[in-house]
Amino acid sequence: MHNRYFSIVAAGVVLGMLGATAARADALDDIKKKGVLVVGTKADYRPFGFLDPSGKIVGFEPDLAADVAKRLGVKLELVPVVASNRIQFLQQGKIDMMIATMSDTPERRKIVDVVDPNYYGSGTNVLAPKSAGLKSWEALRGKKVCLIQGSFYNKELQEKYGVDGVAFPGTAETYAALKNGNCVAFAYDDTAIVGEMLKPEWSAYEMPLDSILFVPWGLAIKQGEKGFADMMAKTAAEWHKTGFIQDLEKKWAIKPTQFAQEMHDKYK
Repeated sequence: MHNRYFSIVAAGVVLGMLGATAARADALDDIKKKGVLVVGTKADYRPFGFLDPSGKIVGFEPDLAADVAKRLGVKLELVPVVASNRIQFLQQGKIDMMIATMSDTPERRKIVDVVDPNYYGSGTNVLAPKSAGLKSWEALRGKKVCLIQGSFYNKELQEKYGVDGVAFPGTAETYAALKNGNCVAFAYDDTAIVGEMLKPEWSAYEMPLDSILFVPWGLAIKQGEKGFADMMAKTAAEWHKTGFIQDLEKKWAIKPTQFAQEMHDKYK
């Protein structure tokens, strides 16, 4: 009798704790109470998230974040993040949500909640001098191509397309190497190349090929916040349905993507 009573009490305590956890995990309530939505975005990835002359973060992803804040009726605070800290910021509660050019991978889905549908994506392309006259990936076989160390596509470019990879630790060194003629082209995210080409210094360069190795981007929230996840899933679907994503491509001078068109057709 005593043991059975103890089991019931223990079960009640556990259920009480679960209830408390659920209450704590309602991020939407917390955001509305504080009146501010804190979103982690890039500040160095034009035109998706970058600093304007006044030092304010602007771009495609800040515009998405602003739409979410508007839907919640709260103010928006943008926090600059980079690839190495964006997931930690989310897990530590420094940001409520992350919209920061993050490729959606099975590994990342184990540690944060990635919202479906994906809102955007990127492929791999090259930045090359127009004078090189590149027309196909096959034309790069045996040629020196600048790469960023650790990029997931390096192996395939070397094995499948036969490029002679010259790897650098960061973009600054890679762009310098391309300008110095150390390689015929720089293989990188097509979205980043588009942003770089907005600068006058690249007027003699182009992104001539069809992008390959497309990877979708996911916006992410902390694990277990179902209400917030459901709201963001509906929001992302609406972005595609209404053509908002395509409108932002136009606004930020991004070449229209097949992904945005396909998602619009799917949800409209």
